[in-house]
Amino acid sequence: MEVLTAACTDIGLKKETNQDSYLLKMAETSLGKVVLAVICDGMGGLSQGEVASASVIHAFSEWFDKELPVHLGKQDWNEIQYRWGRIIQEQNQRIAEYGREIKIQLGTTLTALLLIDSDFLLIGHVGDSRVYRIDQDVEVLTDDQTVVGRELKRGRITPEQAKRDPRRNVLLQCIGASKLVEPEFIHGKPTQGEVYMLCSDGFRHMITEGEIYRALSPHVLVDERVMAQKASELVELNKQRNETDNITVLLVKIQ
Repeated sequence: MEVLTAACTDIGLKKETNQDSYLLKMAETSLGKVVLAVICDGMGGLSQGEVASASVIHAFSEWFDKELPVHLGKQDWNEIQYRWGRIIQEQNQRIAEYGREIKIQLGTTLTALLLIDSDFLLIGHVGDSRVYRIDQDVEVLTDDQTVVGRELKRGRITPEQAKRDPRRNVLLQCIGASKLVEPEFIHGKPTQGEVYMLCSDGFRHMITEGEIYRALSPHVLVDERVMAQKASELVELNKQRNETDNITVLLVKIQ
């Protein structure tokens, strides 16, 4: 399996700091290529959201370097999900304790994607960052853990109402600001030709799925230069439409 990657992040139009953090790591192993993509959208007073998001990114980076080789040796994919769950709980406690010390509430979303060659795919998810799969169409793989996302799932509001609902950014849970965090895990198998897109919520409010597909469909993304160019163009399009949040997008294409 060959893999192409690209990333783009931007502070946006109004915020003083970029509280988004991301990670893209790849390794050649005896099982083939292994790719980890993680995006965290931090929130908190006095720009402390960047501390929360960076803390979670650092924890997953350490896991990739130190623990993943052991998992690969055992080929025990359930153990990977268990460890991710433990990392999330540990980070939730650590960030909450730090917030109490400095008397500020802070937290972060987490959306992580792991590909182990063509054998295994794992998504871990807390909050309202997203993973999309782009192939013949655009499919959102994660659920938005927001008040609006819950109401939409229950059929109490329509997708059009959800776009305008003032509660669309109110999270049901996030790492560091929730007493109990229950991550969503998704398993699967990657397929040649697919594109996976991870993004913070600032990337997706001002553009349509049609625009995403036209820019990021597999036949368009022929190499990493084009991937980086298209990611940057969509970030700029968001800014032209007055997106005020931080904006981050990661792309992973399976060749």
